[in-house]
Amino acid sequence: MLDLLIVRAIFVLVLGISAYFLHPPNVLPVIASVAGLLLGGAIIFFEIRLEQVSLKRLIGAAFGSVLGIFGAFLMSLVLSKASNEPFIQVAILLLMTYVGLIVGAKKGDMLNLAALGGIFGGEKGSKKAFKILDTSVIIDGRIVDIAETGFLDGVLVIPQFVLRELQLVADSADSMKRNRGRRGLDILQRIQKMAHLNVQIVEDDFPHVREVDMKLIELAKIYDCKIITNDFNLNKVAQLHGVEVLNINELANSLKPIVLPGETMRVFILKEGKEYNQGVAYLDDGTMVVVDNAKRMISKTIDISVTSVLQTTAGKMIFGKYDERMHAVAGVEKHDRPPRKAEAQAAGAVPPGPGPEKTTIES
Repeated sequence: MLDLLIVRAIFVLVLGISAYFLHPPNVLPVIASVAGLLLGGAIIFFEIRLEQVSLKRLIGAAFGSVLGIFGAFLMSLVLSKASNEPFIQVAILLLMTYVGLIVGAKKGDMLNLAALGGIFGGEKGSKKAFKILDTSVIIDGRIVDIAETGFLDGVLVIPQFVLRELQLVADSADSMKRNRGRRGLDILQRIQKMAHLNVQIVEDDFPHVREVDMKLIELAKIYDCKIITNDFNLNKVAQLHGVEVLNINELANSLKPIVLPGETMRVFILKEGKEYNQGVAYLDDGTMVVVDNAKRMISKTIDISVTSVLQTTAGKMIFGKYDERMHAVAGVEKHDRPPRKAEAQAAGAVPPGPGPEKTTIES
């Protein structure tokens, strides 16, 4: 990166010096030098913006410009018979070239370079490897654990407007928001230090779009890539726009153990449920368990029978039922059953040996 900056600085400096010594006769050397420096800065700015344009857009823009110049040439031949004014011919040339450039660049996204093979075939595949990180998934933090396991590959794209939003959250007057924002910035630092990941910060912005979610969708359309998020609403809106989404919550739900109706599980009733006589428990992974007839068992560990499982994009809920009679029978079997032989021997009720001796009844 430093080498590139040095090359660019030398290029601008050479243009400025050349303009100073090779200035037109009626222009002061200082003014010509400033003009050369400005021209060099404009060229560098154009080169930076050109790096962010996809190959399909470049091909479309070049093809459109050629068609525009050819159309301007034909129109100049027709207009030359009516008027030989050079200004009109130059204006038509610039207009047609500009229109061909813009239209060709926009329509270039419709090109299928993969069908050409060779160096053009890898353009679409490389774009698909891009993954844009949402603000919510950065603050969430689980993306770091997933990245450390090696399940994430390709290029992680972090838009500049996402960084601005994180900075605003980190500078918030609310202490909770401030901590969440600072945590998100720490997460980004950890991701950047991972050697197997390529993290890129892009400057693309959409001033006409106010919402960050819509900016993410527009950026994903340009780069033809996926969005990593845990925002339920962004997930739905992106699907409506035809943008692929990798939802961290869906990944977490798919890794949770499968529970089938009729199975028995042991849970700790934490609080009262919304409905009558309900209790609420949570599994180790955070899954909510709603238990009927468990209001009186708050702060106790009980065995329940699973009745149904509700799976949604936002998470998984398990519904179960607590049967007092079944629990009472289990308690009786546990505490009131006859002692086993080993337990009786330990208590001294049965003498050790191969078995009880037979007794005879005397008549």
